[in-house]
Amino acid sequence: MNAIENALRHLPSVDQLLRRNSLQALIAEAGREAVRDRLREVIAELRDEIADSNGEAARTADAGKITAEIELRLHSRFVRLQQSQTQRVINATGVVLHTNLGRAPLSRNALEAINQVAGNYCNLEYDLVTGKRGKRGTALQDMLAQLLGCEAAAVVNNCAAAVLITLNTLAEGGEVIVSRGELIEIGGSFRIPDVIAKSGARICEVGTTNRTRLSDYESAINEKTRVILRTHPSNYRILGFTEKPSLEDLTQLARTRNLPLFEDLGSGCLIDLEPLGIRGEPTVAYSIKAGCSLVAFSGDKLLGGPQAGIILGEAELIKRIKSNPLMRALRVDKLTHAALGATIASYMSGRAMKEIPALVALSATRETITRRARAFVRRAKNLTHALQLSLIDGFSVTGGGSAPEAQLPTTLISIKSERMKASEIEDRLRKNSPPVIARIVDDQLLLDLRTVSAAEEKELIDAIGRLRETEEGKRVHKKGRK
Repeated sequence: MNAIENALRHLPSVDQLLRRNSLQALIAEAGREAVRDRLREVIAELRDEIADSNGEAARTADAGKITAEIELRLHSRFVRLQQSQTQRVINATGVVLHTNLGRAPLSRNALEAINQVAGNYCNLEYDLVTGKRGKRGTALQDMLAQLLGCEAAAVVNNCAAAVLITLNTLAEGGEVIVSRGELIEIGGSFRIPDVIAKSGARICEVGTTNRTRLSDYESAINEKTRVILRTHPSNYRILGFTEKPSLEDLTQLARTRNLPLFEDLGSGCLIDLEPLGIRGEPTVAYSIKAGCSLVAFSGDKLLGGPQAGIILGEAELIKRIKSNPLMRALRVDKLTHAALGATIASYMSGRAMKEIPALVALSATRETITRRARAFVRRAKNLTHALQLSLIDGFSVTGGGSAPEAQLPTTLISIKSERMKASEIEDRLRKNSPPVIARIVDDQLLLDLRTVSAAEEKELIDAIGRLRETEEGKRVHKKGRK
């Protein structure tokens, strides 16, 4: 017990540590209170370790070593905190709409629009014509209606919110008919049945997982039916022995039975992407033209804008949705309105394929990427003689729950090392500043320039150059051991 007590006495006080010169830079950067609180955590952690060591740690206790260990753990905590904060990364995975990496990057026009309203006042709910209070997002909703040929529009903070508020408005206390093949779950354990339940409606499942006929919907309609729901399969496909009614047949049934047909399109494709090899993604305009009462989709997927849930359709139904008290909780702020408005403006001007980064990435040909990759490897090899860089054929993917079957031909940059495993290379690139996110296949690290902008190439080459330092350090260390 005396040994343990002796070791505990070697623990410096928080005040002593805060006065150390070695911590002054960290205090200036993070703040005295934050450093103080983390020091208390580290000291408490060491106190528990000493008490639990049965005297082993106590016998080797040394004031200098303990102080050094405290500072090491303290700095490690702040490094982890910094890494966990939202920050820019270089996406070299080839997944264009990478959900974990923030999905669609915004266009230059969208960023400029955000900048205009972020640091200034704006007319978010002010009518500049009348000089009176206006309604939030009126101009944006008019743009959506004009672009997509619908009567009205509403915007909430994501597509799940769009589904929730629509079903709560139209079907609370009643039933929602949906095919069993469309009871999907997407990332983060988000499930359509759970959203329906939260809306206050009851689910009425029809058909089977792989086959649902129009007659299944028709037979399920009763006095409690409020909505027929059709959902996009998102990031999966059922192939083979399948069947489902056409959208036109479903809209005709809904119209005949005086029910709204609500389609959750998910990805929000506004342009036909089949010429790019991306098939099976229906456009929003097609659903509107086919006669859907309401259509909902995301703003940050194939649309290429900010996170948002967009609801389009019949004016009377949109009016009811906007009157729902949930709208106040789910509405978007001025930054989203600005970015989304600028993104829609690119579509209206016909320049979306040139201005919206996600569409630019999706439309890049293998030939274009190959030319970039060859030039990149030539530049990188000047810095990385110790690493093996080569080009191999591969595929990029859309991501974001969109077009899961689509594979876009690309040229990948393979990085190998005699002294570092692919996992170690990946780890070091991920801890670079800015972090580089890549993928590993067959024990080789792969970079796909489809999702790397031209402006990011120098930073990526610099990150690879830092791998050389690690490689050479391992070589020197190995020679020293001999």
